[in-house]
Amino acid sequence: MSQQSLGVSVASPRRRTLPHLSGLWALAGLIAVMAVMPFFASSYMLLMLLPFFAYAIALLGFNLLFGTTGLLSFGHALFLGVGAYTASTLTSKFGVLSYEAILLVSMLVSGLVALVVGALCVRYTKIFFGMLTLAFGMLFHSFLFKFYSVTGGDQGMRVLRPLLLGMDFGGGKTGFLIGPFYYYVLVLFAVLGLVMWRITESPFGLHLKAIRENANKAAYVGVQIFRMRLAAFVISAIYGGIGGTILAITTGLADPELAYWTHSGNLVFMAVLGGSGTFIGPVIGALAFIALQDIVMGVTQYWRFVMGAVLVLLVIFLPQGISGAFKMLFFRQSGGK
Repeated sequence: MSQQSLGVSVASPRRRTLPHLSGLWALAGLIAVMAVMPFFASSYMLLMLLPFFAYAIALLGFNLLFGTTGLLSFGHALFLGVGAYTASTLTSKFGVLSYEAILLVSMLVSGLVALVVGALCVRYTKIFFGMLTLAFGMLFHSFLFKFYSVTGGDQGMRVLRPLLLGMDFGGGKTGFLIGPFYYYVLVLFAVLGLVMWRITESPFGLHLKAIRENANKAAYVGVQIFRMRLAAFVISAIYGGIGGTILAITTGLADPELAYWTHSGNLVFMAVLGGSGTFIGPVIGALAFIALQDIVMGVTQYWRFVMGAVLVLLVIFLPQGISGAFKMLFFRQSGGK
């Protein structure tokens, strides 16, 4: 099956190499910077970076659905909530402290939930898909909020400190988070980033891009639209569940607000801020969002108003996002070669 038949343009070898590899190199550079941060950054900054890793992982999956497949979910925080509550249930109620076991169970539960939700949602596109995912997200949030005996209601559920590779690291909570847990999550981010890059550059990823560009043409040449969309939905949910476990362990609490629709809006904001049209864009967006939110919250209590204004200006003047702007600047300086 040729790339032309799928409706995906074929660029010259030189221009094809840059966009395919630049995202991977940018990811590697970011990981290298994060690896040396503990040597000169403050404890507060390192604690701020843990949510960044969680959102970056979740957004890698979210962008597979949004940027690659062309399906915008308004309820994707559902899967961060699934991951967080899976971690809290395992640690608090069943005494499972192995983080590897928590990850595996969170991935399994997130994938199973996504199979059910996705089987209903991916049959639709555009606003219909978005509203269906929003509805499921709100249903899950209501369940978490109302069933107090099961989920702890508005107080949430406690998440105990896990074991990493079977080892119990001593010291206080802060020392654990900015020490072994920081590097563990960094390695996890690197591995999942490499896996996602391979997925997007595989024939499967090519099919998803073809579906995004023209689903009818892709179906005409034999692409299984429903199966491909459902697979992308499940993979994105698994990444979201992993991100949810990191958020829960960082705060020590699984909170119903993790699954609220405004949290899903934050994910969309991060993707747009960084640029959903590129592989590394949403990751950059997560870092920029967390830094901007921290700065604005320290200045004014009306930080949501400021963030909303930033989003409006971004859509009007920089629709391609931060990474898209840098990419355009690079091609302009290189003469488009």
